[in-house]
Amino acid sequence: MTDTPLLDADLLITGAHIITMNAAREVYADGAVAIAGKRIVAVGQSADVARRVKASTTRDARGFVMTPGFIDGHIHITGDPLTRGFVRNTPDDSWGDNLSKWVIPLFKSQTPQDEALSAQLAALAMMRGGTTSFVEAGTVIHMEAVMEALADTGLRGRVGQWVEGRAWDPAADPKLVADRAIKLLEDEMERWPEDGESLLAAWPVLVGHSTNPDEVWIAARDLARQYGAKVSAHMSPRQSDPDWFMARYGRRPLEHLSDIGVLGPEVCLTHLAAIDRSELDLLVETGAGAIHCAHASFLGGMGLGRHGLHPEMLARGVPLMLGTDGMAADILSSARLMAAGYRDARGDQYLIPATTMLEMMTVHGAKTLGWDDRLGALAEGYTADLVLHDTRLPEWGGPVFDAVGQLAICAPSSGVHSVWIEGRQVLEAGRNLMLDEDKLLADAVQAGQAVVARTGLPSRTPWPVL
Repeated sequence: MTDTPLLDADLLITGAHIITMNAAREVYADGAVAIAGKRIVAVGQSADVARRVKASTTRDARGFVMTPGFIDGHIHITGDPLTRGFVRNTPDDSWGDNLSKWVIPLFKSQTPQDEALSAQLAALAMMRGGTTSFVEAGTVIHMEAVMEALADTGLRGRVGQWVEGRAWDPAADPKLVADRAIKLLEDEMERWPEDGESLLAAWPVLVGHSTNPDEVWIAARDLARQYGAKVSAHMSPRQSDPDWFMARYGRRPLEHLSDIGVLGPEVCLTHLAAIDRSELDLLVETGAGAIHCAHASFLGGMGLGRHGLHPEMLARGVPLMLGTDGMAADILSSARLMAAGYRDARGDQYLIPATTMLEMMTVHGAKTLGWDDRLGALAEGYTADLVLHDTRLPEWGGPVFDAVGQLAICAPSSGVHSVWIEGRQVLEAGRNLMLDEDKLLADAVQAGQAVVARTGLPSRTPWPVL
């Protein structure tokens, strides 16, 4: 009988408390992961994996919990990061006024250099919170500068340029405006195609709401099918979207998208706070995905406590993942807020348990984006995206009794110690290994001040700043 040859590995991490998120949801109290190139080649009990692997480098991870990298399905990586602390609206402004008078001017005043800096700042924040993959929210203006900046971070992302194909100006030619939007989508997909391997690619990401006519939606769907991508767009955060679609088409937003053949597995819609039961049925029937941004929804007063249907989406198998929307510091805090908000609204302390919270950040996110064959779990053959969480912190308490519960409920985001993306380490002891953090943060201060100055918008702080 011949001995089984040892597996060659570049890195063997042993002694970790591993939450695999594999199909059996196995957790190893003393586990190991072996990485060769970009892939995981072995995962299991430390003693067993160590016997089967010959590694160039071995790392002792005792005192750490290991998870797959988290996935953020909706984040504005430009616009928000440089001006996050600038107070925009007041209670006297409507939601529409907030967008038109404050948010959009701040976004559109940014130069290519500003957006590149903003993208790196967002990437740094995501990796510090354990996020290894994201989908941009569709408000990038200077696409080339952003993609070049992201390439230096090592982060995985799907990015789309700002696309509005509806002619709001009565003097404009609607067909010309729509054709320009479609050409923009085609050009970005051709330049940064989705090949299933590249860390960065373009997806047809629409602003959503009522900003694009049917022909743009259909073209985006066709491009998604052609490239194996997803269409992502905002939809129905508030009643204004259903009201607009009812007034124009006589049917609700998801009913309209279904009627024109767009609503399907190629589409992921963000927010969906103001949908009704018939639209929920359409999500189930068509296989369309949903992205819930808890901070935007609950802190933005979207009324989820009264009419939100995200727990029903989970119960009925709708592909549902989380997004920070650029408002949350990390995806874990989004999961906690979603659970807390819906538990309180429904009076059910067991709704959205810790297990579901972690699933939404990992396997549910991968499934929603079509990546569940390679991301979202620590399993042999999967991409080596993994995170080490430091349990030697007071928030974790004493021993690790329940790694899933303690991570989901108690662990601080600052406990993310080390991060690997495709087998390459990008974070160590909370410090980024790809970026000059000090320079990035200093440059962001100057750039943010310049952006606000260019808009001419007044500073409206709630209390006087002397």
